[in-house]
Amino acid sequence: MKLISPGLLDELAAAAAASPRGRTHYNLHGSAADLVQRYLVVANRRSYFRPHRHTTRAELALIVRGELDLIVFDEARRITARYGFGAGEGNVAYENGPGIWHTVVVGADATTFLEVKQGPYDPATASEFADWAPVEGEAGAADFLEWARHAAPGDIVPAR
Repeated sequence: MKLISPGLLDELAAAAAASPRGRTHYNLHGSAADLVQRYLVVANRRSYFRPHRHTTRAELALIVRGELDLIVFDEARRITARYGFGAGEGNVAYENGPGIWHTVVVGADATTFLEVKQGPYDPATASEFADWAPVEGEAGAADFLEWARHAAPGDIVPAR
């Protein structure tokens, strides 16, 4: 049995704060071969999630604490939707179907969400990253994240 306590969330928040990526993951599933992949993601405001899509699988995310925005894009890099989750937003979870370009923008340090996806996990097919968005760690990633914080439906991702 695995228990998720406030103490565990605090430990994960400390690990995320110490991480160069500004986030950490905590697997609840036993292995990459499991048919259901379940894990906690704890992220800080500076954490950049490169826009991506899952071509064959859906994902479910349930906000445990904190706040984040889900941004959805079309094939032309245009934002088609932006949804708020967490404290005061009214939304606590989302499910994305396969093939939907998206990213999340974290609004508060130590934001925690439970993510569930169909397994088994295959890193070669898990995510397709948008070639129109900076790679994590590139100099442009911070600029993209700042743009995304204020972007609205109808806005187009700036050319790189």
